[in-house]
Amino acid sequence: MDLLVQDEGHEQLVDRPIAVSAVFEGSEEIAEARDLAYDFLAAVQAKHGLPVSDRAMGMVQLAVSELVTNARKYAPGPCLLALQVEGGAVQIAVWDSSTTLPLILPPDPTRIGQHGLEIVMALCQTFTIQREPVGKRISVSIVLADDPGGDVAGRQAM
Repeated sequence: MDLLVQDEGHEQLVDRPIAVSAVFEGSEEIAEARDLAYDFLAAVQAKHGLPVSDRAMGMVQLAVSELVTNARKYAPGPCLLALQVEGGAVQIAVWDSSTTLPLILPPDPTRIGQHGLEIVMALCQTFTIQREPVGKRISVSIVLADDPGGDVAGRQAM
């Protein structure tokens, strides 16, 4: 979205980021986080004309669900979800108050549970964990449109 700003008689075109954020405090709000992601991407498509594939829509909702679930399950207090479109991808960031970094376990089909980060890492183009002055922030990016060449969500065929 563009914003027209006046500065001493001159007009400048300033890009405003396409973003949304929300605070979640209870496990029952995980569905609300998924709905926020869906509504945000629907608006990105409808209002801003950016392509969002059905596959990307589902991947973003799944990543948001897993990240917010982990934050609610393993950290005391609220968590913050932020979504922003940048460079053809949606950046998803989830902050929580725990300073304990999550364990990223290797894939194990016999393990029951604890597959959330494994799933998220399979979905995203980038994955980072950053310590904050209070807590930590997990950030991922997911490409919005499937590649015109046929590769799913910008991933290269192997």
